[in-house]
Amino acid sequence: MLSEKIYKLRRKSGLSQEQLAEKIGVSRQAISKWEGGSSTPELDKLMALSEFFNVTIDELTSEQDINADTVDKERKTVRDSGKSTESKIGIGMCLMGAACLCLFGIFMLIQPSAFSQINESSVITLNGAGILVILFVLFMVIGMVMILKKK
Repeated sequence: MLSEKIYKLRRKSGLSQEQLAEKIGVSRQAISKWEGGSSTPELDKLMALSEFFNVTIDELTSEQDINADTVDKERKTVRDSGKSTESKIGIGMCLMGAACLCLFGIFMLIQPSAFSQINESSVITLNGAGILVILFVLFMVIGMVMILKKK
């Protein structure tokens, strides 16, 4: 039955009614009514449920039980996509910091007079070049933390 499948899929995914409602754009009361069998989702909401749980509409509405592996794969995909995005941002920050350090080093070799101007223009006791190096290294460290962070 549809109501039981929605309930089972939600529970297997470890979501509350409110969390599922937020994910597919309905109220918590709508989820409660669907699971209680007092109403059924409209076609667009069935599509949203099937996409979210990574099952077909046929699987949702048929009498057959949905394979638990399907739900586990969906949960793993959601977790991995979050890690993947964070890793990509971390890699980007590392590369940006490394590229800036390299460019700064090349610039110092090519234009030593510009390096002197940066140092003279700094109002902080640490010279201007030191501030830039620290900033670039900070980008690299933050990037590494984001890459290596375990969830």
